[in-house]
Amino acid sequence: MAVLEACSVINERLKPYKEANPNGTWDQWVKKAYFDRVSLAATGFYRTPDVGHNWETGEGNLFNYYTMGVGCSEVEIDTLTGDHQVLRTDIVMDVGESLNPAIDVGQIEGAFIQGYGLFVLEEVVNSSKGEIFTRGPGTYKIPGFADIPAEFNVSLLKGVSNPRAVYSSKAIGEPPLFLSSSILFAIKDAIKAAREENGIKRSHFRFDAPATSEKIRMACQDPITSKLTEPDPGSFTPWNVVA
Repeated sequence: MAVLEACSVINERLKPYKEANPNGTWDQWVKKAYFDRVSLAATGFYRTPDVGHNWETGEGNLFNYYTMGVGCSEVEIDTLTGDHQVLRTDIVMDVGESLNPAIDVGQIEGAFIQGYGLFVLEEVVNSSKGEIFTRGPGTYKIPGFADIPAEFNVSLLKGVSNPRAVYSSKAIGEPPLFLSSSILFAIKDAIKAAREENGIKRSHFRFDAPATSEKIRMACQDPITSKLTEPDPGSFTPWNVVA
């Protein structure tokens, strides 16, 4: 809405030049206005109406609209090395009536891969004294082109207008990031299957994000990992501490 307000201001300033030269081009109108020292910059401000919520009664509107989406991912893990591969991801996202589907799909893909780093790859590691070891991409894994799902399908939900926003659209940027948790849970399901193959029938086990290769490897639990014993807490000084 703020953008539309700013555009209306600029269009109003250009109106005399359009009327004086109706067959002119946009470039000609802008150039003429510029050399006449007419400002071609404008700001807009928009305050969302009818927003307010009473936490005591549970009544009111927290927000004018919500962006919804669903994601499903298929992964394959290497139980010996802890490596994994995302075989396929399918996403359906509600963006209202998209103003530019190509941009919206790109935003969804980008946010999803960013979230993939959050939930699976990027782990903050400190020393036992609090020094940060993972100071940049040279010390921790960030998503690369090889981490994109082998089959990546993104579609926009149809027939979902949003009369409360510009041309029934919805903002899209950060929300798809959380759909990347589908990869985390797919990895956990794969680990569960591996544990069952190794005779471990317990269905519940702790598996924290990010799902790094070492966490995947150790969570699988097999005759090799069973030979390792963890020292008692407080009996040693750890080399690193995961935040």
